[in-house]
Amino acid sequence: MNEVFELSHLLPIVMIITAAYIVRGIAGFGSGLIAIPLLAFFLPLSVAVPIVVLLDYLSSFSQGMKNHEAIEWKEIIPLLPYTLIGIFTALFVFKYVDANLLPKIMGVFIIVFAIYTLLSVSVKSGYSRKWAAPAGGFGGLIGTLFGTGGPFYVIYLKLRGLDKTRFRATFAAIFIMDGTVRLFGYIGLGFFNGRTLPLVAVTIPVMAVALWLGGRIHTSLSQQAFQRAISVLLIASGFVLIGK
Repeated sequence: MNEVFELSHLLPIVMIITAAYIVRGIAGFGSGLIAIPLLAFFLPLSVAVPIVVLLDYLSSFSQGMKNHEAIEWKEIIPLLPYTLIGIFTALFVFKYVDANLLPKIMGVFIIVFAIYTLLSVSVKSGYSRKWAAPAGGFGGLIGTLFGTGGPFYVIYLKLRGLDKTRFRATFAAIFIMDGTVRLFGYIGLGFFNGRTLPLVAVTIPVMAVALWLGGRIHTSLSQQAFQRAISVLLIASGFVLIGK
């Protein structure tokens, strides 16, 4: 493992994974947005992102199977070609773009998304499926590069006006398909190898315990206050990544 990161960084990495998946256990989302910008201080994004995508995939798979009858496939199909274009573009970027530039780009994206969340921008429903092009493209691109493409899919499904049950089931199905392609892409490019697999073996049980703890924590914060606190943390980490 010491070829991927310094062993002295193992404790902060475990603490970050624990915090991220406790947040996911409490709020049902946000593990990638919390974990990846913080892990970027200790790991290359080409290591941090595939690991967190794998952890998110494992934690979300069963959820997507619970309400499979509520999945709106007609909303997913228009997304798929653009998502694939975004994913393969991102895999090319991962392979050939300067690794020192990626954290700065991620910092900008994190700040923009966190400000959007803080402003509580409302999204009206009833928009055309033509919005699948930017949603799928950016979802695949940003999700593969930074493990945080979910907001684009969330916005698209809100634009389409899905109710809560159909929204959750459809979002989970999108993540499963998107995540499957991304994971095969990471494997094909060699991001999961003998140097990173020990770290995967360490983080999977940490993720499982943190999810269990998060599901049992009762916070006095409202959902809105909780999301705003997370947004402030993201803005701070974004600025630090830009200056890294």
